[in-house]
Amino acid sequence: MTDLRTEAAPQGRLRVSINVGNAVLARRDGDSAAGVSVDLGRAFAKRLGVEADLQVYGTAAESVQAVQDQRADVGFFAIDPKRGEGIAFSAAYVLIEGCYLVKNDSPLHANEEVDRAGLRVVVGQGSAYDLFLARELKNAQILRAPSTPAVVDHFVQTGAEVAAGVKQQLELDMARIGGLRLLPGRFMVIQQAMGVPKAREATAQVLRAFVEEMKASGFVAEALKRHGIEGAGVAPPAA
Repeated sequence: MTDLRTEAAPQGRLRVSINVGNAVLARRDGDSAAGVSVDLGRAFAKRLGVEADLQVYGTAAESVQAVQDQRADVGFFAIDPKRGEGIAFSAAYVLIEGCYLVKNDSPLHANEEVDRAGLRVVVGQGSAYDLFLARELKNAQILRAPSTPAVVDHFVQTGAEVAAGVKQQLELDMARIGGLRLLPGRFMVIQQAMGVPKAREATAQVLRAFVEEMKASGFVAEALKRHGIEGAGVAPPAA
């Protein structure tokens, strides 16, 4: 365990990268953060026998970079091939829907209608759905807001045709702004996982087993319920 602890938490404390830009995972709580990812991060630190130090970031891109640069020891990210170049992922612990939002009077009524020339789709820069749509959209133009929580405001300000994001965040913005609707269904399922720097192979192996245990024990389901998260589900066991 001593060797593992040295690899997993070389500073003697587990530096946990928390993204408060995703309402499903975490939210600001004074000078710190609270949420499902915070609970999991603290539980993993306890499993390793060290204290947790939370590093709170406003965007997924910043949170990812902290782990890739080894300024943080573990983080919570959507699985994506590009991120996988520098991060060793667990299997998913939560599944989240990526959805499109439009104005009530928009002529768009299906996800398949979005990828058209002349349409502008606003995304949160560096988010999982930014990376996904940058690969998938061939005709529509992508506009990047500074963060996921800023997407809908940017969508309104620019007069763009579509906003893309995590369903829960879009629903919060719909209630706040009004005159908006979601297109039916989803354009992707976002697989939220834990991850450590790619070179830390022993830590990654322990992390993968830890995540499976947290799903099977009901820890993840209870955390979702405790933090009032609806519409996100516990991921199935790893294959």
